Amino acid sequence: MRITSTSCICPVLVCLCFVQRCYGAAHHGSIKVTRNQTKHIEGETEVHHRPKRGWVWNQFFVLEEHMGPDPQYVGKLHSNSDKGDGSVKYILTGEGAGTIFIIDDTTGDIHSTKSLDREQKTHYVLHAQAIDRRTNKPLEPESEFIIKVQDINDNAPKFTDGPYIVTVPEMSEMGTSVLQVTATDADDPTYGNSARVVYSILQGQPYFSVDPKTGVIRTALHNMDREAREHYSVVIQAKDMAGQVGGLSGSTTVNITLTDVNDNPPRFPQKHYQLYVPESAQVGSAVGKIKANDADTGSNADMKYTIINGDGSGVFSISTDKETREGILSLKKPLNYEKKKSYTLNIEGANTHLDFRFSHLGPFKDVTMLKVIVGDVDEPPLFTMPAYVMEVYENAKVGTPVGTVTAHDPDAANSLVRYFIDHNTEEDRYFTIDASTGTIKTAKIFDREETPWYNITVAASEIDNPGLVSHVPVGVRILDVNDNPPELARDYDVVVCENTKPGQVIQTITATDKDNSANGARFHFSLDEGLSLNPNFTLRNNEDNTASILTRRRRYSRTTQDTYYLPVVISDGGVPPLSSSSTLTIRVCACERDGRVRTCHAEAFLSSAGLSTGALIAILLCIVILLAIVVLFITLRRSKKEPLIISEEDVRENVVTYDDEGGGEEDTEAFDITALRNPSAAEELKYRRDVRPEVKPLSRHHPSSSLDSIDVQEFIKQRLAEADLDPSVPPYDSLQTYAYEGHRSEAGSISSLDSATTHSDQDYNYLGDWGPEFKKLAELYGEVEPERTT
Repeated sequence: MRITSTSCICPVLVCLCFVQRCYGAAHHGSIKVTRNQTKHIEGETEVHHRPKRGWVWNQFFVLEEHMGPDPQYVGKLHSNSDKGDGSVKYILTGEGAGTIFIIDDTTGDIHSTKSLDREQKTHYVLHAQAIDRRTNKPLEPESEFIIKVQDINDNAPKFTDGPYIVTVPEMSEMGTSVLQVTATDADDPTYGNSARVVYSILQGQPYFSVDPKTGVIRTALHNMDREAREHYSVVIQAKDMAGQVGGLSGSTTVNITLTDVNDNPPRFPQKHYQLYVPESAQVGSAVGKIKANDADTGSNADMKYTIINGDGSGVFSISTDKETREGILSLKKPLNYEKKKSYTLNIEGANTHLDFRFSHLGPFKDVTMLKVIVGDVDEPPLFTMPAYVMEVYENAKVGTPVGTVTAHDPDAANSLVRYFIDHNTEEDRYFTIDASTGTIKTAKIFDREETPWYNITVAASEIDNPGLVSHVPVGVRILDVNDNPPELARDYDVVVCENTKPGQVIQTITATDKDNSANGARFHFSLDEGLSLNPNFTLRNNEDNTASILTRRRRYSRTTQDTYYLPVVISDGGVPPLSSSSTLTIRVCACERDGRVRTCHAEAFLSSAGLSTGALIAILLCIVILLAIVVLFITLRRSKKEPLIISEEDVRENVVTYDDEGGGEEDTEAFDITALRNPSAAEELKYRRDVRPEVKPLSRHHPSSSLDSIDVQEFIKQRLAEADLDPSVPPYDSLQTYAYEGHRSEAGSISSLDSATTHSDQDYNYLGDWGPEFKKLAELYGEVEPERTT
C-alpha cells in the first residue's frame, strides 16, 4: 500500500490501516511497516505483546505520467528485525525492479524512476525480502506486494470507426434515427470522470441532432427533399469529464446522403411534337425517340411509354429504353406516301414503381401528342411475295421452266421492272431468268441424290432508275425421279450350320435406295427366275422391306460343298420400278447344338477323325522338313564338281589364289596350261577331250632324248604347225602361250606345274586337319572329295 502523509486523513485509507493492523495481529510474528505509522482510533483497546519478525502484504499507489525532476516516492518497507543500525538489507525483485522501481537497501524506501502509463500497464507485482547484511541470511520470509498505477485524465475520447457514411430516405419524419456513434476513452472508467463521455453536434444543425448520452443521430427537420439537397456533412464531438471545463474531446465526421423516393411524377417538356419519317423506312426499324423527365433516380424514375390513341396506333409501336428511359418509336407496318401522308399519336409516360405515401403529389404520369409526317421517296420495285419456293424434277432438260417471280414499282410512276439473278454463289449459275417476265429456267441437269435443294437470289430494278434494286430469296426443290435401283444394305456374311433343319431362317436381309421414299421405300425380294429351282435354299419376302433366307434340306456337309451362291433380285416401288441382282455367299460351318458357329475352316475335317490341331501341325511340319531334305540332297548331287585331276594321263592344273574370301565356282574353273609345261616333262601328246579327232596329227611325239636337245624356237614352230594343221580345232582363233624355263638341272624342277603328273607315295590327308584355310589344298592333294555348295 502506498502511504503518504495524508493517508490517515482519507477515510478509505483509515479503513485500510485498520484492516492491516488486524491482519498483523492475526498473523503472529509479523507487522506492517510503512512510511508513517498510523495512530489507533480513540476508544480502541491496544493489545500489548511482542510480535516476532515478519512481513505483511501491502499495496502501494503511484501516480501515472509523473513529470517531476526527482524520482517519485512510492512507499517504505520495514522489518521488525531492523534496529536502525544498518544490519538489515532490503532486496526488491519482480516486475520493474531495478529499472522502474529502486529501493534503498538500508532504509527500505521505494522510488519510481520513470513516468508510467496506466493505459499500458495498470499494476506491477514485486517481491521484497530482508536479509542479514553480515551473514546474507533471510530475516523474514519473502513477501509479495502490488504497486498500482493511479489514473489521471490524459486520454481524449476517440471514434474508432469514423468517419461514417450513412444514408436516410428523403421526406423522412422528424426524429428518424440515422446512426449511433460511439467514442471510447482509454482512461479508467472506475476512477472519477476521466472516461465519462458526453456527445454534442458541432456542424449539421438544424437538419440533424445527437443524443448527448447515447450518441444517436436523428433528423431534426420535416420533409427533407433530396432534389433540393442530397448530401450533408455532420460533425459530432465527444468530451470526457462529463463535459466539464478542462475535459478532453474528440470529433468525427458523419456523411449523410438522402436516398431517393418516388415523390416526383414524370413530365414531358412539350405538349406537342412533330416527327418526319420517309416512306422507305423498314418495318421494325426505330424511326424516332421521345422522353419525359423525372426528377427521381433509379427505379423511382423508371417509366413505361404507351400509345393510348390516335390513327397511327396500328402502324407504330413504342418501347422503353431502360438505360436512357427514352421512348423508342418503331414502325409496325410499311408507310405509303401515296395512301396516307401523316399520323397523329397520343403518347403517355407513367412511372412503374409507385409509392402510395406520396400519391397526393400525383398523378405520376403525363401525356403528349406526336404528329408523324410521311415523306415521299422513290422506292425500289416491290415483289408480290417475300420469298418464293419452286420445284423441278431431276434429269429435266436444260431450259425447263421452274417458276416466275413478279415485282412492280410502288410509286405513282409505275416504271417497268427488269429481273436478274445475282451470281454471287455457284448455285446461282444453275438457273437463268427472263429479264422481262421473271420466268426462271434450268441451266444445267440436276441430280437430286447429289443436291436436293438450291437457294438463289433474284433482283429487280426499275428501268428508269437502275440504282433502286430489291431482292427476294427463291428456293428450288429438286423432285425425285426413280433413277436408282435398290441395293443390299450391306455385304452379308451368311452362315448355314451342317446340322440345320429344313425351313430354318439363316439370315434376314434389307435393302437401300438412293431415291426418296416415294420411289424407293417399298422393296420386293425374289430369287432369279431365270435359274432353276434352288434345292438348297429359298427366299421369303416379308412385305416389310426385308427378306429371309431359309434352308430347304436337312443337312449340309463341308466335305461335299463348303460354299453356296444364292442370286437375289431386289425391285423398288417406283414408277417405273427398277431392280438389281445381288449374289449372297453362304458358307457351311460346324455349329454347336445351340446354333453357335464353332468353325468354318478346313482343318475341322480331320478333327472329326480324332486328330487334334497340335497333332495336325506336327505332321505337316515333319512333311515339310522331309521335303526340304530331299530337295537339298538333289541340289547337292546336281551341283557336285568334277575332280580336278581326271586321270593320271590328263594333267590339268589350277592356279588358285588363297588370299581372298572365295569366289564360288570361279575358283575351281580349270585352265588348261599344258602348253606351258617344260617340253622335257611331256611324256606324250594329249588329244582334245571335247572333240574326237578323225585324223591323227602330222607330228608324233619325240623320244625324250630328242626333246632334251630340241631348241625352244624349234619347239614353238612345231606346235604352231600342229595347231594350223589340226582339223579338230574349233572354228575360231585361239591364243596359245608357251613358256620355257630352260634345261632342267640335276636337282630337277622346283615348279609345282609338274607336280600333278608326278607319282608320289606321300600321304596328304593330314591337310584336312588344318582347317578351312587349307580345305582347297586338301581337295587337290588329299583324298577328300570336294563339297559342292549351293
